[in-house]
Amino acid sequence: MLSIRDLRVDYDDFCAVHDLSLEVGPGEVCGLIGPNGAGKTTTMRTILGLIEPTYGEIRILGVGLQEDHELVGRAVGFMPDFPPVYDDLKVWEFLDLFAASYRIPRRARPVVVGRHLEMVGLADKRDATVTGLSRGMKQRMMLAKTLIPDPAVLLLDEPASGVDPQGRIDLKNILKRVAAEGKTVLISSHILAEMNEFCTSVAIMERGRLVVGGRIDEVNRRIMGDMSLSVEILAGLDDFLRIVAEDDHAGLVEARAGGVHEFRYRGDAEAAGDLLARLIEAGVRLSSFSRRKDNLEELFLMVGAKELS
Repeated sequence: MLSIRDLRVDYDDFCAVHDLSLEVGPGEVCGLIGPNGAGKTTTMRTILGLIEPTYGEIRILGVGLQEDHELVGRAVGFMPDFPPVYDDLKVWEFLDLFAASYRIPRRARPVVVGRHLEMVGLADKRDATVTGLSRGMKQRMMLAKTLIPDPAVLLLDEPASGVDPQGRIDLKNILKRVAAEGKTVLISSHILAEMNEFCTSVAIMERGRLVVGGRIDEVNRRIMGDMSLSVEILAGLDDFLRIVAEDDHAGLVEARAGGVHEFRYRGDAEAAGDLLARLIEAGVRLSSFSRRKDNLEELFLMVGAKELS
């Protein structure tokens, strides 16, 4: 678990992080979101002990950083946005070097390196030189390096930057795996479309302040005020529109491609179930009726309108 309480970081007369409080629990993937200059990287570097906070408390696995300065090295894996690499090494040599620094025995290192190359989809690049890798491949290699010591807490700064579509799929699967293992993950990014694929919770920063945070569905309800339903209709569109219009919980219906219709819905799950039952009873043929996945871009824009104006 990662816990931050009343964190403030000042650079001379400029406040980079202002009284930030945040908790990320085991198995949680939290997106630290905000525009450039919001304080995301400063927050991560302070967690790592690279920046001295003006005041505040940071606890990792229940232990304060001031109580155990070596805790970060043992428990936290960090992947920076532009990590330094050794261009003249082969990919396996690069990972082997770090595996040795993590005190993994020599005989075990080939298996460990091979497993992590496979995990990030770089097994076929084992013997390639680092200098020949694309930016996205270097990001995946650095993710493999970060995972080698099996850290309990992962801090990833813009991990999907420059990564191709297959790399994003691999990253999504890796994050699901480490979350299922009970690890704590904090991801910083300003690219909301990428974060929407990875995160279970969100912390939105602006000008050094946390403006809203929590699980995505909870934050969405608090900010957006309701859910969004997505319905794919095969037949009976007129009846569908009539029944939805008669429901006091339903908002304006918007047509999407492929017979899909979406609308905001202020009722709870039971009310949505009753709506579905009325549609079926009226003979409306549906191929899907589901809550649309919360969109971080919409949420971020709504937070900006409500919290920052």
